[in-house]
Amino acid sequence: MKASNPKAEALRALLDPQRPAMAMAAHNPLAAKLAAEAGFEAIWGSGFELSASYAVPDASILPMGTHLEMMRAMGEVQDAPIVADIDTGFGNAVNVAYAVPRYAAAGVAAVVLEDKTFPKDSSLRPGGRQELVPAGEFQGKVEAARAHGGGMLVIARTEALIAGQGEAEALRRGAAYVEAGADAVLIHSKSKSPEEILSFCRAWDGRVPLVLVPTSYPQLSFADVAALGKVGLIICGNHAIRAAVAAMRDTFRRIREEGDIAGVEGSIASVAEVFALQGDDALRDLERAFLR
Repeated sequence: MKASNPKAEALRALLDPQRPAMAMAAHNPLAAKLAAEAGFEAIWGSGFELSASYAVPDASILPMGTHLEMMRAMGEVQDAPIVADIDTGFGNAVNVAYAVPRYAAAGVAAVVLEDKTFPKDSSLRPGGRQELVPAGEFQGKVEAARAHGGGMLVIARTEALIAGQGEAEALRRGAAYVEAGADAVLIHSKSKSPEEILSFCRAWDGRVPLVLVPTSYPQLSFADVAALGKVGLIICGNHAIRAAVAAMRDTFRRIREEGDIAGVEGSIASVAEVFALQGDDALRDLERAFLR
């Protein structure tokens, strides 16, 4: 009997192709809490963002434990379901079978597996090494994730368009992954125009919802995605880390140029706001209740 996973079932209910759910990327618990506060229905536990936060390439450099513990920590500070980006599953199908129960135990609602070789290369890196495993091999990964995931949703990500293998191959792979038990299919593209993705979506048979990450084609509106009737989840894939980098660079530059910290006070969060995000009121309640 499939294990109960309330967060997974909550996420499944959100994957409505008539009204796609929105997920915001996060690289730490603070970003996850801010995303939930902003009203995003899910949190994308981004491997790219986490790698960037450690200032290392998104190329299977960080160990599974680092990503896993960050997913657990994100789930502890807010209630939106976590969609964990586990890249290629840390190896082959056997590695997947060992990994996914740990993500389930951490309270994760869904894992996303991609059909590239291990170690992976970032999908959007110019000149990146984009090599796919055989579709049958990846079906084994999907099956292992379903068998050992404790009720988590399994989202199969095909990189066929990223690898330049075309729509027909992307459709073939997506269908094969659904046959293996995928709950949704993430289709990714690095084209600056949305036409490649729109064509795929129109051709998709709709057996399971699609998932889009419109990083390369930001001109595609969420309303236009919903009008397709095929997409259950839209992921803002790297906006938290990009916003953080831009804001920190600007603040650090101004402090150096202006020779003081007074000038930036009006454009950064107050200490009181940070205390509130840290749960300071709950800490005070504990102090009053238990400190003697």
